[in-house]
Amino acid sequence: MEPSDIVGKTKEDASLPKATMTKIIKEMLPPDVRVARDAQDLLIECCVEFINLISSESNEVCNREEKRTIAPEHVIKALEVLGFGEYIEEVYGAYEQHRLETVDSVKSVKWSNGAEMTEEEALAEQQRMFAEARARMNGGG
Repeated sequence: MEPSDIVGKTKEDASLPKATMTKIIKEMLPPDVRVARDAQDLLIECCVEFINLISSESNEVCNREEKRTIAPEHVIKALEVLGFGEYIEEVYGAYEQHRLETVDSVKSVKWSNGAEMTEEEALAEQQRMFAEARARMNGGG
């Protein structure tokens, strides 16, 4: 993929939050394993490239269907087309969980008379979601 292939951005502009990615990398490994900084940077670059690849193919699937908005089904089809079929079940499960959590959060905002979460509540919710994602990644369902 050329730098001009990313709409409105150069390749150098496309990135993921380094601190978050570093934390995820460390959490996925045993506590006694260290990862060199350049290896972490390479892993982050690989993640960005993977996202670009899936996004590009999802866009192609969307265009073939003459749609204007990429839907979750387009992403799942892109995974299949690109040979990542073994991820489809887990991706679909994560999508379903997100959809349910989004519905739940909309309901709770509706019932809380529009009151926003405090920063502490938001942080606790974020940590809960990270823990659930780690458990799924580690095969904990």
